Amino acid sequence: MENKILAVQKPKLSFWQIWNMSFGFMGIQFGFELQNSNVSRIFETLGAKTDDIPILWIAAPVTGLLVQPIIGYLSDRTWHVRWGRRRPFFFIGALLASIALIFMPNSSTLWIAGGMLWIMDASINISMEPFRAYVGDMLPSEQRTTGFAMQSFFIGIGSVVAALLPWIFTNWFGVANTAAAGMIPPSVKWSFYLGAFAFFSCVLYTVLTSKEYPPEDMEAFRKEKEETRFLDGLLDTFMGIFRMPKTMTQLAFVQFFTWFALFCMWIYTNNAVTNYLYGTSDTTSALYNEGANWVNVCSSIRNLVAAFGAFLIPVLAKKTNRKTAHFICLLIGGLGLLSINFIPSPSYLALSMSMVGVAWASILSMPYAMLAGALPAGKMGYYMGVFNFFIVIPQIVASGTLGFITTHIFGGNTLYTIALGGVSMIIAGLLCLNVQDVDDK
Repeated sequence: MENKILAVQKPKLSFWQIWNMSFGFMGIQFGFELQNSNVSRIFETLGAKTDDIPILWIAAPVTGLLVQPIIGYLSDRTWHVRWGRRRPFFFIGALLASIALIFMPNSSTLWIAGGMLWIMDASINISMEPFRAYVGDMLPSEQRTTGFAMQSFFIGIGSVVAALLPWIFTNWFGVANTAAAGMIPPSVKWSFYLGAFAFFSCVLYTVLTSKEYPPEDMEAFRKEKEETRFLDGLLDTFMGIFRMPKTMTQLAFVQFFTWFALFCMWIYTNNAVTNYLYGTSDTTSALYNEGANWVNVCSSIRNLVAAFGAFLIPVLAKKTNRKTAHFICLLIGGLGLLSINFIPSPSYLALSMSMVGVAWASILSMPYAMLAGALPAGKMGYYMGVFNFFIVIPQIVASGTLGFITTHIFGGNTLYTIALGGVSMIIAGLLCLNVQDVDDK
């Protein structure tokens, strides 16, 4: 049956309407950034070796691979007069993720921490996937770049604060930044507690202040739900990878190399900075934890650049086009990752991460802006879920291969692994030039 959901011509929304519908992403990014900035630190504190860390991180992409397409499929087929289509999933995911954020830094063993990463990442994905579809649902084509840029702004702001939290608790409030062997420092614990509160509060704000359009043909919507069995629908969702629009296929290759690069950075920056710029691998030492905090500060700088760069990227796209703008940003980010191999002191890491922040702003907006115009409106959540495959597949590849590459090819030097990420991001930028960028038909 032809899907008729959201076939109506969507009106333009005001600045504050776009603000309200995007605000929840700031909370989601609190959880996501706390995960990215601190999980490797938690794993190392609990005894993980360098070549163990990538495989422990595999929880994040695998849960995304499973959860996001399912949530996309379910949210396309959900409608409640009061809650709408996507907002029920915002709320449920936020509640579960907030609970997981509280338990994560209290993990007593490495295997418990690994299990909590599975639970935490799955919960974050329940909230995050429908937010991408929500912009496509609510905004006409000419406002989508602005809508995704607004999401990028809130992602950046949330990431800035979340990445700084261990440093803030240590330097502003005197919370201890070290702990006994095998124990998570109190500064990290309190960062996760505050992150849990921020996650839930921000998402709740969007749920309560935003609305959604009902299906144009409610009878057809109900009939389609009744005629489609759940398991058949899920199978159809996972098979969607074989019948993607041309633009989506081209963007898939861009995403693969982009997110492989990001995973190189997320997994190994903490190890590279503490080992090669601070000269220590002793997780109980003040020097190691000072280095780990500096990584968080530089992550915050990266995200601050991304937050404000998000509003400049639409200007660059207007002067050139969306794919050229994305190429330029990825090139800058790739050079930023490569530069980490050549910086003489930790202070220069801030500049390298600022360059990556330019790429991060575009990564969070441009691919989705290009993709949304090529998708049928009634399957926006479905295809956004399928598109997530090309975020999580490269992360799975990275989790399964980077330990071997780092140990046996790079001799354990994690700076080289980050440089590999830089090369991968530049390749992604070059591939973007081949994307066929289209608007709604």
